Amino acid sequence: MTELFFGAILRIVQAVLQGAPFILSGICITALLERMIGAVGTKRLFGSNSVVSLFQSWCIGMALPGCSLGVIPICQQLRLSGIAIGTIFAFALSSPLFDPLSLLYGLTLSKPFTIFAFAGCSLIVVTVSGAIFDKLFPDTELNIPPPPESPVGIRRIASVAVAMGRITVGPMTAFIGIGLLGVGLMSIVLPYGILGGTMSHDNPWAPLTMTGVALPAYATPMVAMSQLGSMFQHGNSVGAAFILLCFGAGMNLGLLAWMWWHYGWKKLGIWFGIMLLIVIGISYGVEGPLYPKAIEASDHSHAFDRYCSPYRFGTVPSGGFPADIIRRIKLETQTHELFGIAALGFLATCGGLLRFFDPNKKLDDWLNAVPPTKVAHGRFDIILPAPVIGLCGLAGIIVVSVAGCFAYYPEPKEALEELRVASIESSAAAISGDTELCLHWIPMCEGWNKRLIVGIYLRKWAVPDDILARSKEYEDELEELEHMFQHRSFPSAIRRRAVAVDTARHALADALYRTGLVDPSESF
Repeated sequence: MTELFFGAILRIVQAVLQGAPFILSGICITALLERMIGAVGTKRLFGSNSVVSLFQSWCIGMALPGCSLGVIPICQQLRLSGIAIGTIFAFALSSPLFDPLSLLYGLTLSKPFTIFAFAGCSLIVVTVSGAIFDKLFPDTELNIPPPPESPVGIRRIASVAVAMGRITVGPMTAFIGIGLLGVGLMSIVLPYGILGGTMSHDNPWAPLTMTGVALPAYATPMVAMSQLGSMFQHGNSVGAAFILLCFGAGMNLGLLAWMWWHYGWKKLGIWFGIMLLIVIGISYGVEGPLYPKAIEASDHSHAFDRYCSPYRFGTVPSGGFPADIIRRIKLETQTHELFGIAALGFLATCGGLLRFFDPNKKLDDWLNAVPPTKVAHGRFDIILPAPVIGLCGLAGIIVVSVAGCFAYYPEPKEALEELRVASIESSAAAISGDTELCLHWIPMCEGWNKRLIVGIYLRKWAVPDDILARSKEYEDELEELEHMFQHRSFPSAIRRRAVAVDTARHALADALYRTGLVDPSESF
């Protein structure tokens, strides 16, 4: 039982780190909606209680970076702005599915038509389910007097910062915690590697099995997209992939708990039942038309191992569980995740101090109070309405997320060097027989291999066929090495496979040199 407890701890910590940048983004968007755009502007932006508003919410959700945890405080602000439930649910489901970063990633993992078809199907889900629900419950808009607008100037900016701190330690944090507990629960219920062979194209129960797995799970858009890519490449069920996107990325237990808390079991059950029928119906409908016929189906996949226990039953890693958790977190955590968790920690500290020293929100009242005398402005001062600044802030978030694409998918030279380092580490671990270290580095090799291809696509809008073929060969060799470790093959066979992996990497590098995408004289 010890491995289950520490496995749950590891999965929760991993989810916190992966979701931190998206939760931070959600808190920032919520504060902008509250203090800059305001209730009236927010309702005008998203619409309410109409089919057009469902489409508006879907478009906004697709453009903004977010995840199913970060969307919770935004949904709360939409509710306080007097927006109907159907529109809120439409945004809550669509926002975590795609963003500019994950969309570009997905376009290189499968045929672009498949990704766009998934996006179109998600629009059908939110519009049909939302329209039916609004027809059944037409009067779900709250009528709450909006808070006063903040005066222009530094106090308006400060009010946004104060709002972010209070949101971070507010009630929404409890619902985010419930969503994270679902991740730990999944790792306890699902033994190590049990989902490896359950999502095959020939298994008619694959979409239903994925529904049971995805609902309590949590995945960021990037993680969900990488899992979709793995499913496409292994010839897994396309219907199960669509359900993974809708429920694994779009839902979590915390979001469902928020919906139940504010709207009750009846409304939640009816909306969720409608959506469930539509999603499962679409999943079986797209299974045949979107299935990649040229792919050789595999009977095994490691795409869903992150939902299972990270430790085998009855095994103890060298150095003990705490040391192994620390080692994995240090090796896996990326820079943007560290920034996200540090920023959240800072906001939580500020929010905690505000709650302790200013429980009655006197600071908020002062920041939002209208000055008794009119403030004189210079002839060159431009006074912009708060909604204009708020919309500019939202647009800035979108621009930053697009710019983040180029940072996350670097130049081919840089990606190739990172791939070289990770590949050498995995091969050295395989040759020395260090199973845990090798199984850690293999996913990093796979990640940099994909980021290399996406980086080329992002800058050239095309990837030469030779590079795609070499990249696929390298990925196949990595996967075979991973299978050999998990099936405990002979050490001599593992060493030969490690050499084959390194040979495939050299072939990929040579293809990059031949096409001129990487200058051999500048390579490491």
